[in-house]
Amino acid sequence: MTMITAVQDSSCTPGELASRHHPLLADAAAAVNTRVSFSAFAGREPSGPRGGDADALFSSVLAAPLNLPGHSGTLTLQIDEVSPWTRLPLGVSYPRAQTQALTDNAQTAQITLSALTIDERAGLCVEMIERMFAANEVLGLAAMHTTGQGRGMSQSGSGTNALDRGLEAVAAAWQVLSRVPSAAAWEQKFGPELVSLEKKYRIVPLGPALVIACASFPAWNVYPAVFANLMAANPVIVKPHPASVLQMALAVSIMRQTLTDAGCCADAVQLAVDSAAEPVTSVLATHPSIRIVDFTGSARYGSWIEQNARQARVYTETSGLNSVVLDSFEDTASALRAIAGSISLFSAQMCTAPQNIYIPESGVNTPEGTLSAVEVEQGLVEAVEAIAANPRRAAAVLGTIQAQRTLDEIAELTATLHAQGHVLSEPHSWEAPDFPDARTATPLIARVGLENENLFTHECFGPVVFLIRVPDARTALKRAADDAATHGAITAFLYSTDETLIDSAEVAFATAGASLTTNVTGAMPINFSAAYSDFHVSGLNPAGTATLTDESFVTGRFRVVQSRRPLRPSHN
Repeated sequence: MTMITAVQDSSCTPGELASRHHPLLADAAAAVNTRVSFSAFAGREPSGPRGGDADALFSSVLAAPLNLPGHSGTLTLQIDEVSPWTRLPLGVSYPRAQTQALTDNAQTAQITLSALTIDERAGLCVEMIERMFAANEVLGLAAMHTTGQGRGMSQSGSGTNALDRGLEAVAAAWQVLSRVPSAAAWEQKFGPELVSLEKKYRIVPLGPALVIACASFPAWNVYPAVFANLMAANPVIVKPHPASVLQMALAVSIMRQTLTDAGCCADAVQLAVDSAAEPVTSVLATHPSIRIVDFTGSARYGSWIEQNARQARVYTETSGLNSVVLDSFEDTASALRAIAGSISLFSAQMCTAPQNIYIPESGVNTPEGTLSAVEVEQGLVEAVEAIAANPRRAAAVLGTIQAQRTLDEIAELTATLHAQGHVLSEPHSWEAPDFPDARTATPLIARVGLENENLFTHECFGPVVFLIRVPDARTALKRAADDAATHGAITAFLYSTDETLIDSAEVAFATAGASLTTNVTGAMPINFSAAYSDFHVSGLNPAGTATLTDESFVTGRFRVVQSRRPLRPSHN
């Protein structure tokens, strides 16, 4: 089955692709350098299947084998993959390959990948990205029915924004790698003798890379990791979560077809599929041939990989305690809506979702006067309930719960909090239009105090929010920053009209390694992270080391090896 039509001609050499995509690559590199607003896809319509055609093509993928031409392994039904929207199995079979076959194939592919120039690898990567954009609606449906995201988010957050993050990694790597000279003529006197040498510098990839995806939002981290690795000539093995394979499998299919069309070895990108009953991630991550591991998932398993994958360079993005500190509002209604939106967005199954909201006992200052702590809590509860009350809006914003395990854990936590008298809003299901069996839940909202730190000093995955009473905003700031440094956090939020407090917060969260968003309201979700502009994960706290996409995300994936010899006369 052909997923898409090629962006232009299906077959082009890597050199031709480099020339074709150089203007876009240069624009992306300029955006990386300036951090201004940029998207390769804003205002563009995908050239591949759309609307009903995309629906039909997606339906044809279900309950069928997904062939990856030339890929090792035996087609095996993926019984773990069930749509959170329909609760029906997807019924797709994927090639399931042995670890040794995958690593052997990767090492073979590395030889031809390394032989390409930096520009040629960049051209290949951008072509892959363009082809995935062409198939954005089909890939989005795959994301929707594996992750549980709404259709809009699956085509934006897991589609164009994730692809922009991938292109950002290509542009960052292109600039870093291009700064390494290929040769130099070197002369220096040693006493009376002039020593003249010609030196050559080779970029040498670390070796095969394993990219491990999470279940709820795989593309956003997978694409940057895949392309940073390919740019450094490291072949990639993509390891999806067993409950969320389809989008990654289709992406790998497109990448492999692009490699084949360019006359390159398709095994530069492979797929490793396993099951919940027979996992292979630990075996792959610790295999001697795997030299790089990119991991997105739980802090517990990420820590295990960091401790055990000793042979590899490890990049992680794990869990964290993202916080909101409340002090004062410029616009009360807008601020409450913004916070409620961030709590509700994809049911907080995102790495930037806030969990802990600090509310001063004395209340929050507003232009209309002081809002008591109880009024702030009630305002947040009502703003969240307003989202869930409209089924179509709820479907677009909340999406579904990716895993039944998440619902089970929230139910257990709700019972515990009820027994302690903390629950302000109990989670309940809501009926999604067109999907009556969708796995849904509104957020669990609980009031706690600092004495209940055993409840809120670890990530509770999914729609769980703690409204934490504190003496004042300064206490809140110190506690939130300390928790970020100790337990990990990717981002933090502040609402205050006090410029001195804002300055203090910027210093405190920078020291803790968490990005800070202050007083943002309006149409943009406050926890939205913009490709080319927003740095993501600092590497300064336990939330992870996969810094998207500063130079450290690239430089650890290759080394430079030199050779030198006496300078030979030039022949003109």
